[in-house]
Amino acid sequence: MTSRCKFWLVKKKRFCAIPPLPTSEFCGNHSKRSDDVWILCSIDPSHSVLESNLQSHLKRCPLLKHKNSLSLQPFYQKGINGGEEGDDHEGVTSESKRMAVHSMTAPQFMKLIEKIKSVHASICNDILDSYIVADGCTIWIDQAIDWKIPFQEKHVIQQASILGNLEKLGALKSSSIGEKLHCNISSADSSDSPAVVEFGAGRGYLTQMLADCYGVSKVFLIERKSYKLKADRSLRQKESLILERLRIDIEDLNLNAIGALQGLPYLAIGKHLCGPATDMTLRCCVGEGVAKSYLRGLSIATCCHHLCQWKHYINRDFFINLGITKDDFHAITWFTSWAVDADHGSDVADTNMENVKEDLSGVINMSARERAALGFMCKDIIDAGRLMWMREYGLESKLVKYVPSNISPENHLLVANNQVS
Repeated sequence: MTSRCKFWLVKKKRFCAIPPLPTSEFCGNHSKRSDDVWILCSIDPSHSVLESNLQSHLKRCPLLKHKNSLSLQPFYQKGINGGEEGDDHEGVTSESKRMAVHSMTAPQFMKLIEKIKSVHASICNDILDSYIVADGCTIWIDQAIDWKIPFQEKHVIQQASILGNLEKLGALKSSSIGEKLHCNISSADSSDSPAVVEFGAGRGYLTQMLADCYGVSKVFLIERKSYKLKADRSLRQKESLILERLRIDIEDLNLNAIGALQGLPYLAIGKHLCGPATDMTLRCCVGEGVAKSYLRGLSIATCCHHLCQWKHYINRDFFINLGITKDDFHAITWFTSWAVDADHGSDVADTNMENVKEDLSGVINMSARERAALGFMCKDIIDAGRLMWMREYGLESKLVKYVPSNISPENHLLVANNQVS
């Protein structure tokens, strides 16, 4: 057996697999040099280089090559879906949000809690449980297909309900396996089956389920990171399926400029679009200057509300009209982290806030259950604003809880059907 480099990779929990140099126990990448140190690459901090090699590495860093190539693509438009720029060009960090909350006086904190309770009671009463597994998805639930991809039951359940809710709303119609996917099409392009655009696609398994259970002709996977163990290989093996993976940040994606998608009806899907990625996706598909007439349906599972930013949020007028300031908004986003910190074996989401003491002297005096209840309220309010924005743009939209919280506390789904006359 060929010997291996003796450098221990902490994240992978194994030794480096590269053979060592003839005069060392380490490979060329990990050989120890007394006069040199490893530093983070300034272009892509996910990897390190020797300080002496930094300047030469910066000229050939893979991420730099990708950025240069991406900038030449017609669908790349820097910041097109990022929203209006404000004073916080780089956004507000989680630490800044935490410090702002903990610096509140007791009266300020209680006033904000009362406002959250009042808003939630007035606009968040119709968020229904909607856990649906459509008949077409049962082959995945029963593991009746050839499993050449990783299988985790909780993720399959979420994927099935994302598609099931889209079908229930009428944007996606079930068909026998092997047939092309159907949806409401009434434009001049009705001869073409709808494409599928998965935002924040990751490894692409949500689209994999859709393709296996409904059939699909064209797929566009939007993801800014590079992944191993992707579903792409399995998808490309399907006859007459056209697959295109675009490695780009949703913030910079001009959907109208994707040549292979122009003029085609499409479905927009996404599972756990973290924080502002949901707002950017909505703006990408529905916002000003977008040809939303080709959008047939949308099913997006929101996630990581604590990462949301005022500058990206899709419906700031909604908060402004409620008397909620930018600082209040960032406090609300920070409260949402308490929801996912809770014990979801109990019905924490249904806990009311009536027992929060009026003589509260700070955040630390709230019980874990009260914190969780407040966090869930804030998540509801943020997504309710997004729902109202979608309806203002003419989409038949709903906000539902698509799986029980014990499967995932991140269980909000924005689902829409675009009826085209």
